[in-house]
Amino acid sequence: MVNTHMNKAKRELDAIYEVSKTLSASLDVGKTFREALNYLLHAFDWRRTFVVVNEPGGKLRGLCAVGLSQDEQRRLQFLSGEGIVGRVYATGVPTFVPDLRAEPLFLNRTGGADQSPDTRIALLAAPIRADRQTLGVLVADCENPEHTDDSSSARRVSSDDLRLLKMVASLMGQTLLLNRSVSAAHDTMQDEVRRMHKAIKSGHQIDEVVGVSPPMQEVFSQVHQVAQSRTTVLLRGESGTGKEVIARAIHRLSPRKSAPFVGVNCAALTESLLESELFGHEKGAFTGAQGQRKGRFEMAHGGTLFLDEIGDISASFQAKLLRVLQEREFERVGGGSAVKVDVRLILATNRNLERMVQAGEFRADLYYRINVVSIQLPPLRERREDIPAMALHFLSRFNRENGRVTRFSPEAMRVLTQCYWPGNVRELENCVERTATMAHGDVISDLAFPCRDNRCLTQVLHHIEREDAVRPSRLADIPIKEVAGPPLPPSAPAVPAVPATAEAASAPAPDPEDLPTPSSSEGDKPDGERDRLIWAMEKCGWVQAKAARLLKISPRQMGYALRKHDIEVRKF
Repeated sequence: MVNTHMNKAKRELDAIYEVSKTLSASLDVGKTFREALNYLLHAFDWRRTFVVVNEPGGKLRGLCAVGLSQDEQRRLQFLSGEGIVGRVYATGVPTFVPDLRAEPLFLNRTGGADQSPDTRIALLAAPIRADRQTLGVLVADCENPEHTDDSSSARRVSSDDLRLLKMVASLMGQTLLLNRSVSAAHDTMQDEVRRMHKAIKSGHQIDEVVGVSPPMQEVFSQVHQVAQSRTTVLLRGESGTGKEVIARAIHRLSPRKSAPFVGVNCAALTESLLESELFGHEKGAFTGAQGQRKGRFEMAHGGTLFLDEIGDISASFQAKLLRVLQEREFERVGGGSAVKVDVRLILATNRNLERMVQAGEFRADLYYRINVVSIQLPPLRERREDIPAMALHFLSRFNRENGRVTRFSPEAMRVLTQCYWPGNVRELENCVERTATMAHGDVISDLAFPCRDNRCLTQVLHHIEREDAVRPSRLADIPIKEVAGPPLPPSAPAVPAVPATAEAASAPAPDPEDLPTPSSSEGDKPDGERDRLIWAMEKCGWVQAKAARLLKISPRQMGYALRKHDIEVRKF
């Protein structure tokens, strides 16, 4: 008797081990549950077994089954409280029915009782619970003869079988809860991916152009909208803002993308060369014209012609260009027959065309002809959100081309973000390449930039007040207008420059109090030495070398004066 009890306990322990190992093998609960049920069916001589799980609305449907046909599995559908299975789910109490023929709640939904009408069938059902909630029901039925002897292969079903079923149902509950948690997280991640894809599609992007800031998103939107037509586009913005890149993007997004894209820099050629370059020439039209040559207009036939620096062409050539834009035809240099072309024009300039028209430097009729759709490209200082991504893009390209693995330190990235960048994207690209080339290690620190020790020549070339400024910066902490200050004195006495001799170089620097001051007859002037220094620095955009030239003193004298009066030099 003791041995029989120990054998039964060992068999149940082995069953729990095998079931737990099977359930933990995969997150596919349909597969793992079916394998576990198949093991229990053969280990304990059960006849049929199945699992039903809950669905929204309180319905139960079959998840997996062993010993049931496909048609019987499709009929595994119950409502909460319906039949034996529905009652176990609703109450959460396991049930042992010794004889299904005597149970009024038995629905015989799968027709299992009809297969063995003369056999006593028992049913065991245990709720699958986890985290204080019922997730489904585990059900098994088996033959349960009233009397057995040692020679019979059948055995009587007891409460021990129900205890084993409850333990298996508990393991299934934990597995099912884990599966649902993982599925919910996966669905959430998929929803987020779909949302991001939708946001990317709704937000406009352009290849080879980095821009997530609102000003660039506005530019991208305009580019996508205008690219589908053949309308003339005028790109405006400071030098280095990427006008040619945007022009190529418009061409790639247009129906003319399979046709040529031809670009010409109008400021790089004289008027005669520009006319020959654009319109072509006949043989013998001028000295050296040994044959007929097609111009850029003909080369771009069916495609896009990009004319950069359109504000720098001469007045006479403006008239010739206007005729081509109006008639869409021209004559080659030295030729007499008209040549018709189908070209979409994209023009670019960093000049203030309105001011040039007002001054008579640019034809008004040509201005109205080219200013059909105008796209303003923001300077880099107005889209600082794009600087880190652009710097990493340029550094990655440098690493690929040179076989390097350099990277920016956080301090270095902070320097790039805070710079004023008067040369815009072109200056940023050159700065990254120059700094990466001269870096001694793989990490570029903030001290690697030339601006950290006053070796950046752009600071000397930079002017805060620009003649062609189009609009103020949207960043309040980046001044681009001249700060109002005391009026400029009519004249300032010259101070002899520091002698270049060795004796003069070794002599002590003059005291800032010895700096010349305007005489009382000069009218309005800055009050005091400190005010005069601040006025000069503000006038010159806080560039010490320029302020020193304005005051007609040496840069070293300027440095001593700023330190003595405790004037903090503003960085751009």
